[in-house]
Amino acid sequence: MEEWRGAAGVCINEKSELLMVLQGAPDERRTWSVPSGGKELNETFEDCCMREIEEETGYKTEIIKKMKVKKRKYEEYNISAEVHYFLVKIIGGTRSIQDPDQLIHGIAWKNVQEIKELELSFPEDREFLIECIMK
Repeated sequence: MEEWRGAAGVCINEKSELLMVLQGAPDERRTWSVPSGGKELNETFEDCCMREIEEETGYKTEIIKKMKVKKRKYEEYNISAEVHYFLVKIIGGTRSIQDPDQLIHGIAWKNVQEIKELELSFPEDREFLIECIMK
C-alpha cells in the first residue's frame, strides 16, 4: 500500500465562512475541499500547509495551531493517508489560483449551510469542518 502524507489548512473569516477550493483532475468530478496537498521531501507539515494554501488560493498564511491528524486507508486506491490539519489565518497575498498541478478550479468562502450541502472531496471531514466554524 502506497503511503501519502500531507497537510490541510482550515481558514475561517470574520463572517464565519471557511476558505475552500473546487478541485479535480480533468477526468474527475469536481468537488470541494479545504486547501491541502502532499508534503515534499524535507518539508515540515506546517510548511506544507502554508505552501499548499498559497499555491491553491494565492493567500499567504500563518499557522495558529495544529488541530488534528487524520489517518485513513483508501483501499480502492491502495493508499494509506496521513493528513495534518492546521488552523491558519491570512496574513497577505491576493486571491488567485497558482496551482502547479492544475487541479484547482475555484476558490470560495463557504458558510455552515453550504458546507452541509456541498459535494466534498473528503466527506468524512464534513462534521469536523462544521465544528471548526461553530466554535
